[in-house]
Amino acid sequence: MAKRFQLTKSDIRKELIKCGRDPVYFINNYIRIAHPIKGLIPFNLYDFQEDTIKDFVDHRYNIILKARQLGISTTIAAYVAWLMLFRRGKNVVVVATKLQTAANLVKKTKLAMKSLPDWMMISKIVIDNRNSFKLDNESEVKAISTSGDAGRSEALSLLVIDEAAIIDSLDDLWAGLQPTLSTGGDCIIASTPKGVGNKFHQLYSEAEQGLNDFNPLVLPWDAHPERDQDWYEQEIRKMSRREIAQELECNFNMSGETLLAGEDLARIKKDIKEPIYKTGFDRNLWIWERHDPNKKYFLTADVARGDGQDNSTFLIFNSDNMECVAEYCGRLAIDEFAPLIYETSKEYGFCLTVVENNSIGMSVLDKLRNMNHPNLYWSRKGTHEHIDQYLAEHQKTTAPGFTTTVKTRPLVIAKLEELIRNKVITTHSIRLVGELKTFIWHNGKAQAMRGYNDDLVMACAIACWVRDTALVINQHDVAYKKAMLNSIMKSTQRMDTKIEGMRGYRRGKKHMGMSTKDEGFPFFIG
Repeated sequence: MAKRFQLTKSDIRKELIKCGRDPVYFINNYIRIAHPIKGLIPFNLYDFQEDTIKDFVDHRYNIILKARQLGISTTIAAYVAWLMLFRRGKNVVVVATKLQTAANLVKKTKLAMKSLPDWMMISKIVIDNRNSFKLDNESEVKAISTSGDAGRSEALSLLVIDEAAIIDSLDDLWAGLQPTLSTGGDCIIASTPKGVGNKFHQLYSEAEQGLNDFNPLVLPWDAHPERDQDWYEQEIRKMSRREIAQELECNFNMSGETLLAGEDLARIKKDIKEPIYKTGFDRNLWIWERHDPNKKYFLTADVARGDGQDNSTFLIFNSDNMECVAEYCGRLAIDEFAPLIYETSKEYGFCLTVVENNSIGMSVLDKLRNMNHPNLYWSRKGTHEHIDQYLAEHQKTTAPGFTTTVKTRPLVIAKLEELIRNKVITTHSIRLVGELKTFIWHNGKAQAMRGYNDDLVMACAIACWVRDTALVINQHDVAYKKAMLNSIMKSTQRMDTKIEGMRGYRRGKKHMGMSTKDEGFPFFIG
Protein backbone atom coordinates (compact mmCIF):
# COMPACT_ATOMS: atom_id res chain seq x y z
CA MET A 1 0.00 0.00 0.00
CA ALA A 2 1.36 3.41 -0.95
CA LYS A 3 2.08 5.88 1.81
CA ARG A 4 -0.14 8.97 2.09
CA PHE A 5 1.66 12.17 1.27
CA GLN A 6 2.17 14.35 4.35
CA LEU A 7 3.37 17.93 4.50
CA THR A 8 6.33 18.73 6.65
CA LYS A 9 6.20 21.58 9.15
CA SER A 10 8.29 23.66 6.75
CA ASP A 11 5.87 22.95 3.90
CA ILE A 12 2.88 23.83 6.08
CA ARG A 13 4.50 27.10 7.13
CA LYS A 14 5.24 28.04 3.52
CA GLU A 15 1.73 27.10 2.45
CA LEU A 16 0.14 29.12 5.24
CA ILE A 17 2.23 32.16 4.35
CA LYS A 18 1.29 31.82 0.70
CA CYS A 19 -2.43 31.47 1.50
CA GLY A 20 -2.32 34.40 3.93
CA ARG A 21 -0.85 36.65 1.27
CA ASP A 22 -3.10 35.60 -1.61
CA PRO A 23 -6.81 34.92 -1.05
CA VAL A 24 -7.23 33.77 -4.68
CA TYR A 25 -4.60 31.04 -4.17
CA PHE A 26 -6.17 30.07 -0.84
CA ILE A 27 -9.69 29.76 -2.29
CA ASN A 28 -8.66 27.90 -5.45
CA ASN A 29 -6.63 25.32 -3.56
CA TYR A 30 -8.42 24.79 -0.25
CA ILE A 31 -11.99 26.10 -0.15
CA ARG A 32 -14.82 23.67 -0.83
CA ILE A 33 -18.41 24.62 -1.53
CA ALA A 34 -21.72 22.77 -1.55
CA HIS A 35 -23.00 21.82 -5.00
CA PRO A 36 -26.75 20.94 -5.21
CA ILE A 37 -25.98 17.73 -7.15
CA LYS A 38 -22.30 16.90 -6.70
CA GLY A 39 -22.12 17.66 -2.98
CA LEU A 40 -18.93 19.17 -1.54
CA ILE A 41 -16.61 20.20 -4.38
CA PRO A 42 -13.47 22.38 -4.73
CA PHE A 43 -14.21 26.03 -5.41
CA ASN A 44 -12.35 26.73 -8.66
CA LEU A 45 -12.76 30.44 -9.27
CA TYR A 46 -13.64 31.75 -12.72
CA ASP A 47 -11.59 34.68 -14.02
CA PHE A 48 -14.29 37.23 -13.17
CA GLN A 49 -14.50 35.85 -9.62
CA GLU A 50 -10.73 36.10 -9.23
CA ASP A 51 -10.84 39.71 -10.43
CA THR A 52 -13.60 40.41 -7.90
CA ILE A 53 -11.51 38.98 -5.04
CA LYS A 54 -8.56 41.15 -6.11
CA ASP A 55 -10.83 44.21 -6.06
CA PHE A 56 -11.84 43.33 -2.48
CA VAL A 57 -8.16 43.42 -1.53
CA ASP A 58 -7.27 46.59 -3.49
CA HIS A 59 -10.29 48.75 -2.58
CA ARG A 60 -11.91 49.50 0.76
CA TYR A 61 -15.37 50.07 -0.73
CA ASN A 62 -16.75 47.90 -3.56
CA ILE A 63 -20.21 48.00 -5.10
CA ILE A 64 -21.26 45.20 -7.46
CA LEU A 65 -24.06 45.41 -10.02
CA LYS A 66 -24.61 41.78 -10.95
CA ALA A 67 -26.80 39.27 -12.71
CA ARG A 68 -28.31 36.26 -10.95
CA GLN A 69 -26.51 32.99 -10.25
CA LEU A 70 -22.95 34.15 -10.82
CA GLY A 71 -21.73 32.78 -7.49
CA ILE A 72 -20.93 36.23 -6.10
CA SER A 73 -22.41 35.49 -2.67
CA THR A 74 -20.29 32.32 -2.49
CA THR A 75 -17.25 34.31 -3.61
CA ILE A 76 -17.86 36.86 -0.85
CA ALA A 77 -18.30 34.07 1.71
CA ALA A 78 -14.97 32.50 0.69
CA TYR A 79 -13.26 35.90 0.97
CA VAL A 80 -14.75 36.40 4.45
CA ALA A 81 -13.41 32.96 5.48
CA TRP A 82 -9.91 33.98 4.33
CA LEU A 83 -10.15 37.35 6.10
CA MET A 84 -11.26 35.84 9.41
CA LEU A 85 -8.69 33.02 9.36
CA PHE A 86 -5.61 35.03 8.41
CA ARG A 87 -6.39 38.38 10.06
CA ARG A 88 -6.87 38.73 13.80
CA GLY A 89 -9.80 40.54 15.38
CA LYS A 90 -11.85 41.07 12.23
CA ASN A 91 -15.48 42.04 12.91
CA VAL A 92 -17.67 41.19 9.90
CA VAL A 93 -21.38 42.03 9.64
CA VAL A 94 -23.63 40.71 6.88
CA VAL A 95 -26.90 42.53 6.12
CA ALA A 96 -29.69 41.49 3.78
CA THR A 97 -33.38 42.24 3.34
CA LYS A 98 -34.19 39.11 5.36
CA LEU A 99 -32.24 37.67 8.26
CA GLN A 100 -32.34 34.24 6.61
CA THR A 101 -30.65 35.63 3.48
CA ALA A 102 -27.85 37.15 5.54
CA ALA A 103 -27.58 33.95 7.60
CA ASN A 104 -27.12 31.91 4.40
CA LEU A 105 -23.95 33.83 3.59
CA VAL A 106 -22.67 33.25 7.13
CA LYS A 107 -23.49 29.55 6.71
CA LYS A 108 -21.45 29.41 3.47
CA THR A 109 -18.51 31.02 5.28
CA LYS A 110 -18.72 28.51 8.10
CA LEU A 111 -18.94 25.57 5.67
CA ALA A 112 -15.90 26.84 3.74
CA MET A 113 -13.91 27.04 6.97
CA LYS A 114 -14.99 23.62 8.29
CA SER A 115 -14.01 21.97 5.01
CA LEU A 116 -10.37 23.08 5.37
CA PRO A 117 -7.67 20.55 6.28
CA ASP A 118 -6.89 20.39 9.99
CA TRP A 119 -3.42 21.86 9.60
CA MET A 120 -4.94 24.90 7.81
CA MET A 121 -7.16 25.75 10.79
CA ILE A 122 -4.73 28.05 12.56
CA SER A 123 -7.76 29.45 14.45
CA LYS A 124 -10.56 27.34 15.84
CA ILE A 125 -14.29 28.09 16.02
CA VAL A 126 -15.09 28.81 19.67
CA ILE A 127 -18.64 30.20 19.35
CA ASP A 128 -20.95 28.59 16.82
CA ASN A 129 -24.49 29.94 16.49
CA ARG A 130 -27.04 29.78 13.69
CA ASN A 131 -26.53 33.37 12.57
CA SER A 132 -22.93 33.92 13.71
CA PHE A 133 -19.68 32.28 14.72
CA LYS A 134 -16.39 33.39 16.30
CA LEU A 135 -12.79 32.18 16.11
CA ASP A 136 -10.27 32.08 18.90
CA ASN A 137 -8.27 34.83 17.15
CA GLU A 138 -11.19 37.17 18.02
CA SER A 139 -12.46 37.33 14.42
CA GLU A 140 -16.21 36.94 14.11
CA VAL A 141 -19.04 37.22 11.60
CA LYS A 142 -22.73 37.81 12.27
CA ALA A 143 -25.89 38.16 10.21
CA ILE A 144 -28.34 40.94 10.99
CA SER A 145 -31.65 41.99 9.44
CA THR A 146 -32.39 45.48 8.19
CA SER A 147 -34.71 46.07 11.12
CA GLY A 148 -32.05 45.30 13.70
CA ASP A 149 -29.60 47.80 15.17
CA ALA A 150 -26.76 45.31 15.67
CA GLY A 151 -23.43 46.55 14.43
CA ARG A 152 -24.29 50.23 14.72
CA SER A 153 -22.52 50.70 18.04
CA GLU A 154 -19.30 48.85 17.15
CA ALA A 155 -16.36 49.33 14.80
CA LEU A 156 -16.66 47.07 11.76
CA SER A 157 -13.81 45.53 9.79
CA LEU A 158 -16.08 44.54 6.90
CA LEU A 159 -19.71 45.34 6.14
CA VAL A 160 -21.42 43.14 3.55
CA ILE A 161 -24.82 44.24 2.19
CA ASP A 162 -26.39 41.57 -0.01
CA GLU A 163 -29.24 42.27 -2.48
CA ALA A 164 -29.09 45.93 -1.52
CA ALA A 165 -31.57 47.16 -4.15
CA ILE A 166 -34.37 45.14 -2.52
CA ILE A 167 -33.82 46.73 0.91
CA ASP A 168 -36.44 49.49 1.20
CA SER A 169 -34.75 51.12 4.19
CA LEU A 170 -31.23 51.11 2.73
CA ASP A 171 -31.00 54.90 3.11
CA ASP A 172 -31.51 54.69 6.87
CA LEU A 173 -29.43 51.53 7.15
CA TRP A 174 -26.47 53.06 5.33
CA ALA A 175 -26.73 56.25 7.36
CA GLY A 176 -26.52 54.18 10.56
CA LEU A 177 -23.79 51.74 9.52
CA GLN A 178 -21.46 53.98 7.50
CA PRO A 179 -19.99 55.66 10.61
CA THR A 180 -18.99 52.21 11.94
CA LEU A 181 -16.50 51.96 9.05
CA SER A 182 -14.75 55.21 9.94
CA THR A 183 -11.91 53.39 11.74
CA GLY A 184 -10.77 51.84 8.45
CA GLY A 185 -13.38 49.17 7.79
CA ASP A 186 -14.21 47.86 4.32
CA CYS A 187 -17.60 47.55 2.60
CA ILE A 188 -18.99 45.23 -0.07
CA ILE A 189 -22.43 46.02 -1.52
CA ALA A 190 -23.82 43.59 -4.10
CA SER A 191 -27.19 43.42 -5.82
CA THR A 192 -29.16 42.94 -8.97
CA PRO A 193 -30.80 46.21 -10.07
CA LYS A 194 -34.33 47.17 -9.18
CA GLY A 195 -35.13 50.36 -11.02
CA VAL A 196 -33.65 53.80 -10.56
CA GLY A 197 -33.81 56.28 -7.72
CA ASN A 198 -33.21 53.86 -4.85
CA LYS A 199 -30.12 54.07 -2.64
CA PHE A 200 -28.31 51.24 -4.44
CA HIS A 201 -28.80 52.96 -7.80
CA GLN A 202 -27.65 56.25 -6.30
CA LEU A 203 -24.47 54.76 -4.79
CA TYR A 204 -23.60 52.86 -7.97
CA SER A 205 -24.25 55.85 -10.26
CA GLU A 206 -22.12 58.10 -8.04
CA ALA A 207 -19.37 55.46 -8.04
CA GLU A 208 -19.36 55.42 -11.86
CA GLN A 209 -18.98 59.20 -11.87
CA GLY A 210 -16.26 59.12 -9.22
CA LEU A 211 -18.42 61.02 -6.73
CA ASN A 212 -17.97 58.59 -3.83
CA ASP A 213 -15.37 56.12 -2.53
CA PHE A 214 -16.90 52.97 -4.04
CA ASN A 215 -15.18 50.92 -6.72
CA PRO A 216 -17.96 49.94 -9.22
CA LEU A 217 -18.07 46.43 -10.70
CA VAL A 218 -20.66 45.30 -13.24
CA LEU A 219 -21.20 41.59 -13.89
CA PRO A 220 -23.93 40.86 -16.49
CA TRP A 221 -25.07 37.36 -17.42
CA ASP A 222 -22.31 36.77 -19.99
CA ALA A 223 -19.55 37.37 -17.43
CA HIS A 224 -19.91 33.66 -16.72
CA PRO A 225 -17.75 31.76 -19.26
CA GLU A 226 -20.17 28.83 -19.48
CA ARG A 227 -23.09 30.98 -20.65
CA ASP A 228 -23.64 31.70 -24.34
CA GLN A 229 -26.38 33.13 -26.53
CA ASP A 230 -28.24 29.81 -26.65
CA TRP A 231 -28.34 29.75 -22.85
CA TYR A 232 -29.63 33.35 -22.81
CA GLU A 233 -32.35 32.65 -25.38
CA GLN A 234 -33.55 29.68 -23.37
CA GLU A 235 -33.65 31.64 -20.11
CA ILE A 236 -35.60 34.63 -21.41
CA ARG A 237 -38.44 32.48 -22.74
CA LYS A 238 -39.92 32.23 -19.28
CA MET A 239 -39.18 35.80 -18.14
CA SER A 240 -40.85 39.17 -18.58
CA ARG A 241 -38.96 42.13 -20.04
CA ARG A 242 -38.51 43.62 -16.56
CA GLU A 243 -37.24 40.31 -15.17
CA ILE A 244 -34.72 40.00 -18.01
CA ALA A 245 -33.39 43.48 -17.28
CA GLN A 246 -33.17 42.76 -13.55
CA GLU A 247 -31.96 39.16 -13.45
CA LEU A 248 -29.64 39.09 -16.47
CA GLU A 249 -28.81 42.43 -18.09
CA CYS A 250 -27.95 44.66 -15.10
CA ASN A 251 -30.22 47.35 -16.54
CA PHE A 252 -31.42 49.90 -14.00
CA ASN A 253 -33.91 51.69 -16.29
CA MET A 254 -35.83 48.59 -17.32
CA SER A 255 -35.65 46.62 -14.07
CA GLY A 256 -37.85 48.65 -11.73
CA GLU A 257 -41.56 48.95 -11.00
CA THR A 258 -41.70 52.31 -12.75
CA LEU A 259 -44.94 53.63 -14.23
CA LEU A 260 -43.32 53.70 -17.66
CA ALA A 261 -41.80 50.67 -19.33
CA GLY A 262 -38.04 50.65 -19.62
CA GLU A 263 -38.07 51.05 -23.39
CA ASP A 264 -40.31 54.13 -23.07
CA LEU A 265 -37.95 55.68 -20.53
CA ALA A 266 -35.00 54.95 -22.80
CA ARG A 267 -36.80 56.52 -25.77
CA ILE A 268 -37.83 59.79 -24.11
CA LYS A 269 -34.33 60.12 -22.67
CA LYS A 270 -33.04 60.49 -26.23
CA ASP A 271 -35.13 63.66 -26.68
CA ILE A 272 -33.44 65.49 -23.80
CA LYS A 273 -31.70 68.68 -24.86
CA GLU A 274 -30.65 71.97 -23.33
CA PRO A 275 -33.22 74.81 -23.45
CA ILE A 276 -32.45 77.70 -25.77
CA TYR A 277 -32.39 79.88 -22.66
CA LYS A 278 -33.11 79.80 -18.94
CA THR A 279 -34.85 82.76 -17.42
CA GLY A 280 -36.64 83.97 -14.30
CA PHE A 281 -34.97 85.32 -11.19
CA ASP A 282 -34.03 81.75 -10.19
CA ARG A 283 -33.31 80.69 -13.82
CA ASN A 284 -35.72 77.80 -13.39
CA LEU A 285 -37.97 78.79 -16.31
CA TRP A 286 -36.62 76.80 -19.25
CA ILE A 287 -37.61 77.68 -22.81
CA TRP A 288 -37.18 75.37 -25.80
CA GLU A 289 -39.40 77.21 -28.29
CA ARG A 290 -40.48 80.83 -28.44
CA HIS A 291 -44.08 81.76 -29.06
CA ASP A 292 -45.27 81.21 -32.63
CA PRO A 293 -48.52 83.14 -33.37
CA ASN A 294 -49.52 80.44 -35.84
CA LYS A 295 -49.58 77.76 -33.14
CA LYS A 296 -51.82 77.11 -30.18
CA TYR A 297 -50.49 76.38 -26.70
CA PHE A 298 -51.80 75.50 -23.26
CA LEU A 299 -50.28 75.63 -19.78
CA THR A 300 -50.78 73.19 -16.87
CA ALA A 301 -49.60 73.96 -13.33
CA ASP A 302 -49.12 72.02 -10.09
CA VAL A 303 -48.85 74.28 -7.04
CA ALA A 304 -46.78 73.61 -3.91
CA ARG A 305 -46.65 75.56 -0.66
CA GLY A 306 -43.23 77.01 -1.39
CA ASP A 307 -41.86 76.23 2.08
CA GLY A 308 -41.39 72.45 1.85
CA GLN A 309 -39.63 69.90 -0.31
CA ASP A 310 -42.19 70.02 -3.15
CA ASN A 311 -41.84 72.32 -6.15
CA SER A 312 -44.36 74.53 -7.89
CA THR A 313 -44.31 73.63 -11.55
CA PHE A 314 -45.92 74.38 -14.88
CA LEU A 315 -45.49 73.10 -18.42
CA ILE A 316 -46.45 74.69 -21.72
CA PHE A 317 -47.36 72.38 -24.59
CA ASN A 318 -47.98 72.89 -28.27
CA SER A 319 -51.62 71.81 -28.55
CA ASP A 320 -51.18 70.23 -31.97
CA ASN A 321 -48.18 67.92 -31.50
CA MET A 322 -47.91 67.82 -27.67
CA GLU A 323 -44.32 69.02 -27.63
CA CYS A 324 -43.30 70.70 -24.38
CA VAL A 325 -41.94 74.14 -25.28
CA ALA A 326 -41.45 75.61 -21.79
CA GLU A 327 -41.18 74.44 -18.21
CA TYR A 328 -40.86 75.91 -14.74
CA CYS A 329 -39.82 73.99 -11.62
CA GLY A 330 -38.93 75.86 -8.44
CA ARG A 331 -39.95 76.83 -4.94
CA LEU A 332 -41.78 80.10 -5.23
CA ALA A 333 -44.23 81.62 -2.81
CA ILE A 334 -47.83 81.76 -3.99
CA ASP A 335 -47.80 85.54 -4.50
CA GLU A 336 -44.77 85.10 -6.80
CA PHE A 337 -45.95 82.01 -8.64
CA ALA A 338 -49.26 83.48 -9.86
CA PRO A 339 -47.63 86.49 -11.62
CA LEU A 340 -45.09 84.15 -13.22
CA ILE A 341 -47.91 82.00 -14.63
CA TYR A 342 -49.72 85.11 -15.85
CA GLU A 343 -46.70 86.61 -17.60
CA THR A 344 -45.58 83.32 -19.16
CA SER A 345 -49.05 82.48 -20.47
CA LYS A 346 -49.23 86.02 -21.83
CA GLU A 347 -45.95 85.43 -23.70
CA TYR A 348 -47.65 82.48 -25.38
CA GLY A 349 -50.70 84.42 -26.51
CA PHE A 350 -52.64 84.09 -23.25
CA CYS A 351 -52.83 80.35 -23.83
CA LEU A 352 -55.38 78.21 -21.96
CA THR A 353 -54.10 78.03 -18.37
CA VAL A 354 -54.94 74.97 -16.29
CA VAL A 355 -54.14 75.14 -12.55
CA GLU A 356 -54.86 72.29 -10.17
CA ASN A 357 -57.41 73.71 -7.76
CA ASN A 358 -56.33 72.10 -4.50
CA SER A 359 -56.37 74.35 -1.43
CA ILE A 360 -53.16 76.12 -2.39
CA GLY A 361 -53.91 76.09 -6.10
CA MET A 362 -57.19 77.91 -5.47
CA SER A 363 -55.21 80.82 -4.01
CA VAL A 364 -53.20 81.01 -7.23
CA LEU A 365 -56.42 80.87 -9.27
CA ASP A 366 -57.93 83.70 -7.22
CA LYS A 367 -54.88 85.84 -7.91
CA LEU A 368 -55.02 85.04 -11.63
CA ARG A 369 -58.70 86.00 -11.70
CA ASN A 370 -57.90 89.24 -9.90
CA MET A 371 -55.30 89.90 -12.57
CA ASN A 372 -58.08 89.38 -15.18
CA HIS A 373 -56.46 86.40 -16.88
CA PRO A 374 -58.67 85.94 -19.96
CA ASN A 375 -58.21 82.21 -20.59
CA LEU A 376 -58.43 80.14 -17.40
CA TYR A 377 -59.57 76.52 -17.45
CA TRP A 378 -63.02 75.97 -15.90
CA SER A 379 -64.88 72.71 -15.45
CA ARG A 380 -68.27 71.56 -14.27
CA LYS A 381 -68.25 70.53 -10.59
CA GLY A 382 -68.08 66.79 -10.06
CA THR A 383 -66.82 66.20 -13.59
CA HIS A 384 -63.91 67.18 -15.82
CA GLU A 385 -66.22 68.67 -18.45
CA HIS A 386 -64.48 71.78 -19.75
CA ILE A 387 -66.57 74.98 -19.89
CA ASP A 388 -65.45 78.13 -21.67
CA GLN A 389 -64.54 80.86 -19.21
CA TYR A 390 -67.02 83.45 -20.49
CA LEU A 391 -69.86 80.98 -19.84
CA ALA A 392 -68.54 79.35 -16.69
CA GLU A 393 -68.02 82.54 -14.66
CA HIS A 394 -71.79 83.05 -14.48
CA GLN A 395 -72.75 79.50 -13.51
CA LYS A 396 -72.93 78.13 -9.97
CA THR A 397 -72.23 74.57 -11.12
CA THR A 398 -68.74 75.37 -12.42
CA ALA A 399 -65.36 75.92 -10.76
CA PRO A 400 -62.05 77.33 -11.99
CA GLY A 401 -59.05 75.00 -12.29
CA PHE A 402 -58.54 71.27 -12.56
CA THR A 403 -59.81 69.01 -9.77
CA THR A 404 -57.72 65.97 -8.81
CA THR A 405 -59.39 63.48 -6.47
CA VAL A 406 -58.64 59.97 -5.24
CA LYS A 407 -60.84 58.61 -8.03
CA THR A 408 -59.55 60.79 -10.86
CA ARG A 409 -55.82 60.67 -10.02
CA PRO A 410 -55.33 57.09 -11.35
CA LEU A 411 -57.17 58.04 -14.56
CA VAL A 412 -54.99 61.09 -15.09
CA ILE A 413 -51.79 59.10 -14.48
CA ALA A 414 -53.00 56.32 -16.78
CA LYS A 415 -53.52 58.91 -19.52
CA LEU A 416 -49.92 60.08 -19.05
CA GLU A 417 -48.60 56.53 -19.47
CA GLU A 418 -50.82 55.97 -22.51
CA LEU A 419 -49.70 59.08 -24.37
CA ILE A 420 -46.01 58.48 -23.67
CA ARG A 421 -46.30 54.81 -24.68
CA ASN A 422 -48.01 55.83 -27.92
CA LYS A 423 -45.31 58.44 -28.62
CA VAL A 424 -47.76 61.35 -28.49
CA ILE A 425 -45.69 63.47 -26.07
CA THR A 426 -42.28 65.01 -26.72
CA THR A 427 -40.32 66.40 -23.78
CA HIS A 428 -36.79 67.77 -23.78
CA SER A 429 -36.49 68.26 -20.02
CA ILE A 430 -33.94 66.32 -18.01
CA ARG A 431 -35.89 67.34 -14.90
CA LEU A 432 -39.14 65.75 -16.07
CA VAL A 433 -37.42 62.59 -17.33
CA GLY A 434 -35.61 62.35 -13.99
CA GLU A 435 -38.93 62.43 -12.12
CA LEU A 436 -40.44 59.84 -14.47
CA LYS A 437 -37.54 57.49 -13.70
CA THR A 438 -38.41 57.56 -10.00
CA PHE A 439 -42.21 57.49 -10.43
CA ILE A 440 -43.07 53.94 -9.41
CA TRP A 441 -45.85 51.60 -8.39
CA HIS A 442 -45.86 51.18 -4.62
CA ASN A 443 -48.61 49.18 -2.92
CA GLY A 444 -50.79 49.54 -6.01
CA LYS A 445 -50.39 53.32 -6.19
CA ALA A 446 -48.29 55.28 -8.67
CA GLN A 447 -46.15 57.78 -6.78
CA ALA A 448 -42.66 59.18 -6.43
CA MET A 449 -40.08 57.08 -4.64
CA ARG A 450 -39.31 58.15 -1.09
CA GLY A 451 -37.07 61.19 -1.15
CA TYR A 452 -38.03 62.19 -4.71
CA ASN A 453 -40.58 64.57 -6.22
CA ASP A 454 -43.39 64.10 -8.75
CA ASP A 455 -44.52 67.70 -9.26
CA LEU A 456 -43.53 67.87 -12.93
CA VAL A 457 -45.01 64.41 -13.51
CA MET A 458 -48.40 65.50 -12.16
CA ALA A 459 -48.39 68.71 -14.20
CA CYS A 460 -47.61 66.60 -17.28
CA ALA A 461 -50.34 64.08 -16.39
CA ILE A 462 -52.88 66.89 -16.14
CA ALA A 463 -51.72 68.15 -19.53
CA CYS A 464 -52.30 64.71 -21.04
CA TRP A 465 -55.80 64.53 -19.61
CA VAL A 466 -56.73 68.05 -20.72
CA ARG A 467 -55.36 67.45 -24.19
CA ASP A 468 -57.29 64.20 -24.65
CA THR A 469 -60.54 65.47 -23.13
CA ALA A 470 -61.15 69.21 -23.12
CA LEU A 471 -59.07 70.13 -26.17
CA VAL A 472 -59.81 67.15 -28.38
CA ILE A 473 -63.51 67.03 -27.46
CA ASN A 474 -63.85 70.77 -28.06
CA GLN A 475 -62.19 70.36 -31.44
CA HIS A 476 -64.64 67.58 -32.25
CA ASP A 477 -67.57 69.76 -31.17
CA VAL A 478 -66.37 72.57 -33.42
CA ALA A 479 -65.97 70.12 -36.30
CA TYR A 480 -69.47 68.71 -35.74
CA LYS A 481 -71.00 72.20 -35.67
CA LYS A 482 -69.18 73.16 -38.84
CA ALA A 483 -70.34 69.97 -40.53
CA MET A 484 -73.94 70.63 -39.45
CA LEU A 485 -73.86 74.23 -40.69
CA ASN A 486 -72.31 73.18 -43.96
CA SER A 487 -75.06 70.63 -44.48
CA ILE A 488 -77.82 73.28 -44.30
CA MET A 489 -78.80 74.28 -47.85
CA LYS A 490 -81.12 76.85 -49.37
CA SER A 491 -82.85 75.85 -52.62
CA THR A 492 -84.19 78.45 -55.12
CA GLN A 493 -85.81 75.86 -57.38
CA ARG A 494 -89.60 76.12 -57.61
CA MET A 495 -91.64 72.95 -57.91
CA ASP A 496 -95.05 72.79 -59.63
CA THR A 497 -97.15 69.97 -58.23
CA LYS A 498 -100.38 70.71 -60.16
CA ILE A 499 -102.05 67.87 -62.09
CA GLU A 500 -104.70 67.75 -64.82
CA GLY A 501 -108.01 69.14 -63.69
CA MET A 502 -106.48 71.67 -61.30
CA ARG A 503 -106.52 75.39 -61.95
CA GLY A 504 -103.34 76.67 -63.45
CA TYR A 505 -102.44 73.32 -64.96
CA ARG A 506 -100.72 73.57 -68.31
CA ARG A 507 -100.54 70.53 -70.51
CA GLY A 508 -97.02 69.46 -71.48
CA LYS A 509 -95.35 71.11 -68.47
CA LYS A 510 -93.18 68.88 -66.28
CA HIS A 511 -94.39 68.41 -62.77
CA MET A 512 -92.24 67.18 -59.89
CA GLY A 513 -89.47 66.55 -62.38
CA MET A 514 -91.69 64.28 -64.56
CA SER A 515 -93.84 64.94 -67.62
CA THR A 516 -97.56 63.97 -67.36
CA LYS A 517 -97.22 62.50 -70.83
CA ASP A 518 -94.48 60.20 -69.65
CA GLU A 519 -95.48 56.63 -70.38
CA GLY A 520 -94.25 55.62 -66.99
CA PHE A 521 -96.93 57.67 -65.25
CA PRO A 522 -99.39 55.14 -63.77
CA PHE A 523 -102.65 56.96 -64.53
CA PHE A 524 -104.20 60.10 -66.04
CA ILE A 525 -106.86 62.37 -64.67
CA GLY A 526 -109.23 64.26 -66.94
